[in-house]
Amino acid sequence: MRAALSQDPVRMAAFRAALLTRALTKGKTPGISNIIIGTRSASGPSKDILPGPYPRTPEEMAAAAKKYNMTLEDYKPYPDDGMGYGDYPMLPERSQQERDPWTQWDHPDLRRNWGEPIHWDFDMYIRNRVDTSPSPVDWRTMRNQLLGFVGFMMLMFGLGEMFPSYQPVAPKQYPYSDLYLERGGDPEKEPEPVKHYEI
Repeated sequence: MRAALSQDPVRMAAFRAALLTRALTKGKTPGISNIIIGTRSASGPSKDILPGPYPRTPEEMAAAAKKYNMTLEDYKPYPDDGMGYGDYPMLPERSQQERDPWTQWDHPDLRRNWGEPIHWDFDMYIRNRVDTSPSPVDWRTMRNQLLGFVGFMMLMFGLGEMFPSYQPVAPKQYPYSDLYLERGGDPEKEPEPVKHYEI
């Protein structure tokens, strides 16, 4: 059998693959698919990062505040409404754009420090998304300015429609006595000279 296999490299490779598969699937050794699936379970967040159960006692509240690097006064978990937030802290809904740009942050792009808890909806409050910064001008002033600008532009467009004005345009000028020959003039006759100016 081996002599026949050694002369055909394709059959030899298939035979070796069959031996390897049989060795991997023998006894307690998981099959190839189980090995591949098992490597996936080694990735993902660790149990230290995942939120724990909702704190019910003051001791559990203190332990959760310590876990998230917060003081007990600042720590307030999400309500236990079945959404699965557990002991994760309810942070203020402030965008990163609102944070001080001149502070020496550990991660300046995200304006946050190492060990600082991340908002549950972190991806919604990054700097190129929602900006919760207070506006320097109140909404009433902005509305009045917008309405004033739109009203002024509507008035100007209306006046432009009622009283149109155009730039003065001279007739098109052509060389060779206004293309006398090209427009079917008689070559035997001398064309009248054309003046494109008045002096």
